[in-house]
This record gives sequence, C-alpha cells and structure tokens, in this order.
Amino acid sequence: MVEQRLKLKVNREKSKVVPASVATLLGFGFYFIRGGVKIRIDPRALARWKTKIRELTSRRWSIAMDERIARINRFMTGWMGYFQLSDASRPFRDLDEWLRRRMRQIRWKEWKIPRTRRANLRRLGISESFSHQWGNSSKAYWRIAGSPVLQRALPNAYWDDLGLLTLKPTWQRLRSAR
Repeated sequence: MVEQRLKLKVNREKSKVVPASVATLLGFGFYFIRGGVKIRIDPRALARWKTKIRELTSRRWSIAMDERIARINRFMTGWMGYFQLSDASRPFRDLDEWLRRRMRQIRWKEWKIPRTRRANLRRLGISESFSHQWGNSSKAYWRIAGSPVLQRALPNAYWDDLGLLTLKPTWQRLRSAR
C-alpha cells in the first residue's frame, strides 16, 4: 500500500510491527517503568562495541600502551557522544569493568616472563609471597586479569592516571551537561 501510494521502496526485513519494548531504532531500544518510557542501548550495539574494543585491545597487536589508550579514547568519545541519550547506566558500568580487565590482560602479557611479572607486582605494592605465587602462575591471561592480585596491582586509578576514559563517568558528565 505504501509502496504504491507514496512510491516508496519498503525493506521487508527491517519493516515490522512489534511492541515498543522489542523495537530498536538506530542502536537504541526502549523499556518501560512506572514513570514512562526510557531509552536503552540495543544489545546488538553493545556487542558491536565489544567487537571493536576486542580489536583495539588485541594481545597480538604490539603497540605502545599510550597509543592504544589514545585510540580507545577516540573510539569511546565518539561512541558516548552518540549513546549519551541512554537512560540505563548499568551497561556502561559493566562495559567499563570488562574493558579494564582487557587492559590488565594486555599489561600482564607485556610483562612476559615470570621474573618481570614478579618485579612489576612488587613495584606495584604486592607482597613478596603473592608476587612470587602469581608471577609464576601458568594460568591464562584472562584468568589472571580477573584475579584480586592484579586488580589490586592495577586498580582503576592506575588506568585513570594513564588517561583511559571510562564510559560511566563520561555518560554522567554528558548527561549533566544537558
């Protein structure tokens, strides 16, 4: 009907009638609360964010940490500029935690050999026994990155000092500027 009357071409795959809670529009979705309708980020957009961050934080990509952080910050700034309309803050917090774990994983791989790992853990304030235990660990990079020892050695403040932007504070800053 629309095709004949308005002479428009309709994409049948994208055009559908669904409830608003299921509908997505330009990377956004909607959810309902007692006060009305709120905007969320579509799960597929979050998956695309993770895919891009995986590229930027690949352990195979040998690049200086400051250059890596600059590229991540450039991507995050643009992404947050677009998705600042979202009303849900939890996805930002979860993505921040995931990103920092990816960064810890990269740092752990950069240290390569157990002697260097032990020395760097000691330099970052980890006790001799824990630095020896974890520095000689044969656990995989991702598992070590989530360990309490590496989280204590490379806390959020460490990444803030290196200039890594995080989503939730950026989202809060952009929301308060409106």
